[in-house]
Amino acid sequence: MGPSQIPPPPSGGDAGDRVVVTAEEHAEYRRLRHAADVRHRRARHIGASVLLLITLLLAPLAVVAAWVDSEVSDTDRYVQTVAPLGTDPAVQSAVTDRLTNRVVAEVNVEAVTQWLGEALADAGAPPAVVDRTGALAGPLRAAVTSAVHRVVNRVVTSDTFAQAWDAANRRAHAAVVNVLTGSRSGAVRAEGDKVVLDLGTVVDEVKKRLVDAGFEKASAIPAPDRQITLFESEELSRAQAGMRLLDILGVWLPVLTVVLAALTVWTAPAHRVMLLITAAGIVVMMVVLLVALAVVRRVYLDAVPASTLPPDAAQAIFDTFVRFLRDSTRTLLVVAVITALAAYLYGPGRVARGVRTLSARGTTAAGHGLRRVGLRTGAAGQWLDAHRSWTTGVVVAGGVLALVLWNYPTVGAVALVLGLVLLVLVLLAVLAAAGGPATAAGEPGGARP
Repeated sequence: MGPSQIPPPPSGGDAGDRVVVTAEEHAEYRRLRHAADVRHRRARHIGASVLLLITLLLAPLAVVAAWVDSEVSDTDRYVQTVAPLGTDPAVQSAVTDRLTNRVVAEVNVEAVTQWLGEALADAGAPPAVVDRTGALAGPLRAAVTSAVHRVVNRVVTSDTFAQAWDAANRRAHAAVVNVLTGSRSGAVRAEGDKVVLDLGTVVDEVKKRLVDAGFEKASAIPAPDRQITLFESEELSRAQAGMRLLDILGVWLPVLTVVLAALTVWTAPAHRVMLLITAAGIVVMMVVLLVALAVVRRVYLDAVPASTLPPDAAQAIFDTFVRFLRDSTRTLLVVAVITALAAYLYGPGRVARGVRTLSARGTTAAGHGLRRVGLRTGAAGQWLDAHRSWTTGVVVAGGVLALVLWNYPTVGAVALVLGLVLLVLVLLAVLAAAGGPATAAGEPGGARP
């Protein structure tokens, strides 16, 4: 093998100069270059693998952290979570039974029967009748229980109870948030290590109502000490620090996970393949999270004594509290499946090529059909045809942005956005086909638009 020529370094000599090397030197050059390429690709594979592992481990934690943060810090979200419990039949039944037992427990049935026996004795009733009044305790308790149960059930199943349930949960949650965040608004708030109740609003409202009722001198009532310290604890500052940490994790942990996923795909030598692997891994992790929720549900239901809470009520409470977590997990699972499917369809696989060919034929036939009836897109269609990759990227990015800006997206929202993205892509492909030269069969002479 004769000598070879390789170009010199850019800084050396005239641009037309060549350095003559032997075949052995050229082979060594190629071997070293190949080894450098192999080391570079290996480093990228290792880096992408590490990033992928971290991303997959953080994915379920990010979903849980975002859900917990929304439930703890967002009063509207919390009320939306617990609102169905106020109208759930199992929960209503449990509340009715609990309230009925509390009311009946305050009724001294034995004292009533004793009083009845004494009254009958004073009235001259036969001793046998007086002695049998004690046997009335059981039927009397059952009658009281039945009557109280009907009244309580009527109240609990009414719309008034559902409204009171929502209002009570809203007030309680807002008070807790004020304490944990150190907010200065609201009646219950934190000041240092103290939790105080501000009675100013209540006092002002009472004075106003008294004046409206005709007690004009009530406006002169002096304002007492408006703050009452409910409790003081050194643990309050730790709870507030935990709340701040949760707020940070709930917002930034999902962002960090998305950034790591993007870095994983960018670092890998084969971007499409790594996108497919990352999406498939997230699908697996979301399935694991759903399985973990099912296991926790079983453990919770087994741990709740039936004497404390009926099984159907405990089941309703657990399912209601975690339903938004399940929804978020399923939504991310569907998004990951769609991403993996898109990455596969852009690949060289036989099925992927077949799908792309079939869709191209369909949109091309539709575009040519528009041209045959005189609907030509002209230069605009030709521009769309020449910039298909750009327009596709813009449409897909728009769909992703819509999901990011969507407040708590669901599987239905993902399906809606996906349908709109596919519809726009098909429409753009048809318009692009309607603007190109007329080469389809049946178009005379292949006339240009």
